[in-house]
Amino acid sequence: MDSVKLNDLIKEFHLEVIRGFDMVDTTKLFIPDITRPGLQLAGNYMHFGPDRIQLIGNMEIAYLNSLTEDERRYKYNMLFATGIPCLIISRSHQADPVLLEVAAKYKTPVLGTSEGTAEFYSSVSKYLNVELAERISIHGVFIEVYGEGILMLGDSGVGKSETALEIVKRGHRLIADDLVEIRKVSDTTLLGRAPEIIRHLIEIRGIGILDVKELYGVSSVKMQENIQFVINLEFWNEDKAYDRMGLIEETTEILGIEIPSITIPVRPGRNLAIIVEVAAINFRQKTMGYNAALALTERVFN
Repeated sequence: MDSVKLNDLIKEFHLEVIRGFDMVDTTKLFIPDITRPGLQLAGNYMHFGPDRIQLIGNMEIAYLNSLTEDERRYKYNMLFATGIPCLIISRSHQADPVLLEVAAKYKTPVLGTSEGTAEFYSSVSKYLNVELAERISIHGVFIEVYGEGILMLGDSGVGKSETALEIVKRGHRLIADDLVEIRKVSDTTLLGRAPEIIRHLIEIRGIGILDVKELYGVSSVKMQENIQFVINLEFWNEDKAYDRMGLIEETTEILGIEIPSITIPVRPGRNLAIIVEVAAINFRQKTMGYNAALALTERVFN
């Protein structure tokens, strides 16, 4: 099961470790949800998920401050006894000594942030949704052309990397070459990135490994992007009838999501970089409501 180390979350959001109890490096998060335990502190634990981060802010602290010390101790014991991974205090509030006493009893890390509760909740939820998303790795090349995330798929040697290099020279950006890590961040959205070990690198047969960022500058690469369009490259098959009008709507399924796609046959003399660039523009046109093939059909029959 995918997980996020609590220490990575601390580094990502510059959290203050109020008390770690030597658990920061070993605690892992498996659920992207966060709980504001207002109902739990009031005594209602129905449908409570103890494996979620617990976040308290102004409302929870105002309620707790209205209680006696013994009442607070009881409330904290009820919460920490469930086995929560950590508790985070927002808006730089001072940690209640009673809270720290109970946290020490259960060895549960207590963290702090200066951010507002709602803003922090939103940021951490988004981060965890990406890091814990269902994922696969696909052999292909992922590029950004005119703001569109384009995944190029095809057999080894069909020319994906060479096309990507020419695309970069034309002012667009490389995201991943050879292996693309794809995450399903929602029911309609796929996010693609390169594995860290090969990030910004591209392999060209006969030359070897190239560092695109060092060759063409930081503007030539990007860390990640949503996959909006798939281009399937295949060696030209004389016996196959290829779509010449663009009326056929193709899709490629990845992690249960259908992504709009096209198939481009490859043979000597075709400038694949220009074709991919035009395909990106044409895809954007279609998403904005204009289809040149349909417009031509209307002219012919009207």
